[in-house]
Amino acid sequence: MRRTVPGLHNSASDLEGLFLVRVERAGYQWHPHRPFFTLVLRVLKPDPFSGRFISARLYSSPRALWKLSWFLRDFGYDPDLLGSDQVDEKALLGLQGIVRISYTLLGGRRFLNLERFAPAADWDELS
Repeated sequence: MRRTVPGLHNSASDLEGLFLVRVERAGYQWHPHRPFFTLVLRVLKPDPFSGRFISARLYSSPRALWKLSWFLRDFGYDPDLLGSDQVDEKALLGLQGIVRISYTLLGGRRFLNLERFAPAADWDELS
């Protein structure tokens, strides 16, 4: 049986570069060695990509906490919660910021990489 899936040919795999995004969904996934947060980000700008979604992971293992902290600070997460080492999944919803996306090829598979973050207020300067 064939199904028509609108927008399938324009999948998120061609998104690369700087994007102004908003956190639409967030969830914590426990893993014994590499726990992580799953994020669904909605692209706000640039306009040709506006409305598209990006699914990504931010690891919370001891070696990767620097990147999670960087993301939370630049996206305007509550400093009181951050100062007490707490991440509230509901408090992540609606946060906005800039993310630089690239892809890494490992073993023939392509993985999305959240390279850099910046506050949403810097969009005009960086874009």
